[in-house]
Amino acid sequence: MKEPEITEELIREHGLSGEEYRKILEILGRKPTFTELGIFSVMWSEHCSYKSSRLHFRNFPTKAPWVVQGPGENAGIIDIGGGLCAVFKMESHNHPSFIEPYQGAATGVGGILRDIFTMGARPVASLNSLRFGPIEEPLQKYLLSGVVSGIAGYGNCIGVPTVGGDVYFHPCYGGNILVNVFNLGIAKKEGIFKGTASGVGNSVIYVGSKTGRDGIHGVTMASEEFTDDAHQKKPAVQVGDPFTEKLLLEACLEAMGKGLIVGIQDMGGAGLTSSSSEMAGRAGTGVELEIDKIPPREEGMIPYEFMLSESQERMLIVTEREREEELLGIFKKWDLEAVVIGKVTGDGFLRIKWHGGTVAEIPAKQISSEAPLYDRPHRRPGWQDDKQTLDLPSIPLPEDYNKVLLRLLASPNIASKEMIWQEYDHMVRTNTVVLPGSDAAVIRVKATGAGGGKVKGLAMSVDCSSRFCYLDPYTGGMHAVAEAARNVACSGARPLAITDNLNFGNPEKPEVMWQFVEAVKGIGEACRVLETPVIGGNVSFYNETKGSAIYPTPAIGMVGILDDVERHLTQGFKYEGDAVVMLGETKEELGGSEYLALIHRLEKGMPPALDLDAEKRLQDLIIEAAPLLSSAHDCSEGGLAVAIAESAISGGLGAEISLDRLKKPVRKDALYFGESASRVIVSLNGKNIDGLKSLAGKWNVPLYEIGRVGGDRLRIEGGIDVPVAELSRAHKDSLRLQVEGR
Repeated sequence: MKEPEITEELIREHGLSGEEYRKILEILGRKPTFTELGIFSVMWSEHCSYKSSRLHFRNFPTKAPWVVQGPGENAGIIDIGGGLCAVFKMESHNHPSFIEPYQGAATGVGGILRDIFTMGARPVASLNSLRFGPIEEPLQKYLLSGVVSGIAGYGNCIGVPTVGGDVYFHPCYGGNILVNVFNLGIAKKEGIFKGTASGVGNSVIYVGSKTGRDGIHGVTMASEEFTDDAHQKKPAVQVGDPFTEKLLLEACLEAMGKGLIVGIQDMGGAGLTSSSSEMAGRAGTGVELEIDKIPPREEGMIPYEFMLSESQERMLIVTEREREEELLGIFKKWDLEAVVIGKVTGDGFLRIKWHGGTVAEIPAKQISSEAPLYDRPHRRPGWQDDKQTLDLPSIPLPEDYNKVLLRLLASPNIASKEMIWQEYDHMVRTNTVVLPGSDAAVIRVKATGAGGGKVKGLAMSVDCSSRFCYLDPYTGGMHAVAEAARNVACSGARPLAITDNLNFGNPEKPEVMWQFVEAVKGIGEACRVLETPVIGGNVSFYNETKGSAIYPTPAIGMVGILDDVERHLTQGFKYEGDAVVMLGETKEELGGSEYLALIHRLEKGMPPALDLDAEKRLQDLIIEAAPLLSSAHDCSEGGLAVAIAESAISGGLGAEISLDRLKKPVRKDALYFGESASRVIVSLNGKNIDGLKSLAGKWNVPLYEIGRVGGDRLRIEGGIDVPVAELSRAHKDSLRLQVEGR
């Protein structure tokens, strides 16, 4: 096949600007070949190069004594003691999941799993963060069903439990859903592998599925807005095979255990192009590939297609030449196709050979880590002041607080997501300690219990209030980190580090870029104060359809550790007669609340104020006080009344509550449903109250005794009196009924 001529139109079709093409000419000293144009196109796409975002990551803290690997590798790593590490990462598959929801979500899961076992870790737990448009719309029901089935289909087949996540519905996601996936694995500290092509003369091996044309220009598609032809982009969506992935996982871990691997990387976004150039770039070496040796899945494929294909379940491995036969033997045993396709060179070039000729020759470092870097203009939107203005006195108080509470519990954003997570296998591998539905997922780390010692646990949560981020992205970014950390702390674990997935609109629009810059500042500030460094993540820009952007949605994945997993906490009330205590302060804040949006159809006001020092003290208190507590539950969407109701529903026990003890001049709807930050509802045996008060004094955290657990009704003096069974029906059944159209 004759290669097409490089024209201005072809350059534009590849998403390259005139300035970027001139830089390509400068790097090469000549016009690029068609294959080279494709390579530059994908590697300099927003999705691969972070050209609009990486300038701002200097705001992130990335180091701590427990951080083993920060940003820059396939996944981040923290030390959890006993010679073990937790390896975790978060990624997005937004555009593919809108176009083809099952395969988009399934291959998102497959990709994040490969990021984890590439590092030498066995994947043990997955989370997800999902956003859809209004659930009553037929398209959104179809998308929800496909995405959930895709996550379940891949995760269940490969045997990795999905242990938690979050799901929200809002009109801003109607034309651009979000599918963010998180995975955590466990590795030995001395058995960590990295994506480097080290050792001149070492062999480069391709292993896994055959290469087809699926996914070509997938990263380019993820770096542009949707238009009317979004559903015509299905060829850019990859197709996954979890059974092959399982074989690949086991084979790679066996090869790693035998010391046969020098460097390894998943062929994910941008396929063979990114894996080969990034491995060479990190090592400061070069790679020469003979891609006519790659097993094709389709006839007539050309070098351009081999390099840009995003076919799934493929890895690129560097091994010592004298050990390549031993390595190939392992892959043969696992019934995987593996072939030597090249070698590591010392000249720094990515060189692509095709039937003896050279079709691409590019300095590896210049395409992998020296892409254009843009300081995009950013400007606060003119409408921001109006959105942040809330005339509270003009908002009428409800006539029936029981009805409001039931409506909030039935809101798709607050209601139980059991109909979703029941499709996931959340118990496989028998590490799961806390099932989906509590503040944080908790798994046991079995290897830490050797010799009769305490078994450690890991707690995980993903969080983001996109409404807060829309109203004030700086404060919203801080809230996302604080809530994720608070959820982990409410399980009894100490938060240690985050990975993120930063979902925004078109960065070429100054207003969107302003949202991004402010959110990054807020995330960085919160991570510094809460001592939870950023050890990896992902940026997903261009989440727009026909010029309408999603709300800023910087999803935060937080991981924490319990020294004794048996001492974990959950949100449900446990014992009749336990005292109910609120830790933290309630203020007259309704801006950005679910109550204001659902009951009054208003998305206005400032998000609740957030004192990060007070938040840190609260979390430290919860962690230290955990042995005294029966339950702990974060106050977030729906406020205090919803938090108490959720504790009652989860425990199957009612409570008698009086909020008069708060002694705060707060209007009643704000008292019940406002979303003031840094608050936790705990229950505990009365004999432990003095101990909790002592610790609250030590950490300077306000403490209010507000009631007792007991009975079959939730009574909040002066406004709410509902049977727990009725609260439970509203909470547990409503999402399923809405999806079914009832």
